[in-house]
Amino acid sequence: MPIEKVEKIWLNGEFVDWDKAQVHVLTHALHYGSGVFEGIRAYETPSGTAVFRLTEHMERLMDSARIYLMPVPYSTEELINATKELIRVNKLKSCYIRPIAFRGYGEMGLNPLNSPVDVAIATWSWGTYLGDEGLKNGIRAMISSFSRIDPNSLPPAAKATGQYINSILAKMEAIYSNYEEAIMLDSRGFVSEGTGENLFVVKNGVIHTPSTSASILEGITRDTVIELAKDMGYEVVERDLVRSDLFLADEIFVTGTAAEITPIREVDKREIGKPGPVTTAL
Repeated sequence: MPIEKVEKIWLNGEFVDWDKAQVHVLTHALHYGSGVFEGIRAYETPSGTAVFRLTEHMERLMDSARIYLMPVPYSTEELINATKELIRVNKLKSCYIRPIAFRGYGEMGLNPLNSPVDVAIATWSWGTYLGDEGLKNGIRAMISSFSRIDPNSLPPAAKATGQYINSILAKMEAIYSNYEEAIMLDSRGFVSEGTGENLFVVKNGVIHTPSTSASILEGITRDTVIELAKDMGYEVVERDLVRSDLFLADEIFVTGTAAEITPIREVDKREIGKPGPVTTAL
């Protein structure tokens, strides 16, 4: 989906022109994927623009950086304030927000510890990630031949740039196979998540979702949906799921900042159906 250019990007403490927010071609993160990032949305509300769970997203950015021994030279509060001011500067009523901290230019090689850490925040208008038609009627998904990263290979709890090569391979496989999305299994063969979304299965009125033992990223939208579902009286069970749980589901949906809540109407040519009552209610 094309990026809609706006006026400013926040880069290392300054608001710079969009076209001048650049890094050197020998930036460490470009070569080794040594960066951490977040995806956040802001929505227009009757009382003004509201950023969805901004604090929790920035705290997770810091957690990802901690896992990768990356000292972020700004506090969580500074990044929160910079995000709010950037939205004001760009005069956006609703938008997508991408903060990123990454190992910058200075050294090459697999030891990243002497590379500087750069931080940027960008905002732009971004519509439905999996399409308006997908939100309305559900998307088609396939189970990928690529397994989700294993905790002893890469830490799934971190939202790190290089780790998403794993998801990109699965996403391209799905697109080339004429599906909109891929569902990845963990190294044990249990259902993990989509390429950039957490997954939920509804069966007999109970909502099931993989736990952290299935190599998932603990999504903030996922957490919100679990709380909403419980408040609405639904039972939510975190457990291991197998392929047949998908094939025999009453409803399936995925959640994420970009995807929001997107229903799945088909998995591996097994028809699930249009968005059901639980998905629609949530």
